Amino acid sequence: MATEKGKLAIYWAASCGGCEISLLAINEKILEVDKAFDIVMWPCAADGKVHDIEKMADKSIDVCLFNGGIRTSEQEYMARLLRAKSKVLVAFGSCAGEGCIPGLGNVSNREEMFELNYLKCPGLDNPKGVVPQTETEVPEGKLHLPLFYDTLKTLDQTVEVDYFLPGCPPEADRIWDAIVAILEGKLPPAHSVIGENSTVCDSCKRVRSEKKIKSFKRTWQIIPDPEQCLLEQGLLCCGPATRAGCGALCPEVNSPCIGCYGPTDGVHDFGARLMSAVASVIDSQDPDEIRRIIEEGIPDPIGTFYRFSLAKSLLRRSRQNGHHATPATQEATL
Repeated sequence: MATEKGKLAIYWAASCGGCEISLLAINEKILEVDKAFDIVMWPCAADGKVHDIEKMADKSIDVCLFNGGIRTSEQEYMARLLRAKSKVLVAFGSCAGEGCIPGLGNVSNREEMFELNYLKCPGLDNPKGVVPQTETEVPEGKLHLPLFYDTLKTLDQTVEVDYFLPGCPPEADRIWDAIVAILEGKLPPAHSVIGENSTVCDSCKRVRSEKKIKSFKRTWQIIPDPEQCLLEQGLLCCGPATRAGCGALCPEVNSPCIGCYGPTDGVHDFGARLMSAVASVIDSQDPDEIRRIIEEGIPDPIGTFYRFSLAKSLLRRSRQNGHHATPATQEATL
């Protein structure tokens, strides 16, 4: 008698869709997933209905891979629904785990984003100045849109998460490692990252010596030596602060690590960890020279140090209403 399949749900919230594509990068191994699971929801690939999930018994979904941050009321509802229905909830990819690029919206707020995108965007054709509303009357009835929150939150700032699979998107090999761990019941302790706990530098093949930097270069300003450490050449590489698991693919093709696999265990703020690593290699004791090196070489500090992790960081977002945004005020300020 055939063994009953498990149930798998895959969902996307505030994300680009890259994690959906990365799932298919396991190639023919997707057939092994099909042998083990019936997919009960995957909006990107199948026409699943929310009301079907609502009718399921709690904890009847064996595994849910949830990618994307929580930006709207609909995404929050789905996160809470899938948490209730799932035995194991995995924050799949950087957006769910750290906020990623959508989380950079936390330097602003809803009104400012709507103004820029719907009223001031070059080439925009919006003579009536219409911005999204949660309710709109039309001849056919009332249309509804989800509420767009001021603050993007990570999945674990919204519901309890069992495991994290980092990456933007996760590499196919790491996805398969996670699937095998789930199928064989060999998952790490709850609430941990499924993956390595070393840094990208540890897996990078480039030659490293003592790092002393007089200036930082932008990627378009130099053609790097293919053998030497990129950070030692003045390119701001996030490898010293970033969890391994990607295979150091970016440094392998002469491009600095940008930090998409997030921090290693025990690091509570990726940006602070990276700043510490960068500060340690600046070859100067003069405050004015240090300031010049940073200002000229790192023109976008938030986008550099918190590109993937602003929403998960100790900062979380910019100030609101003249006060520091605390977890309590963020919950109250939708």
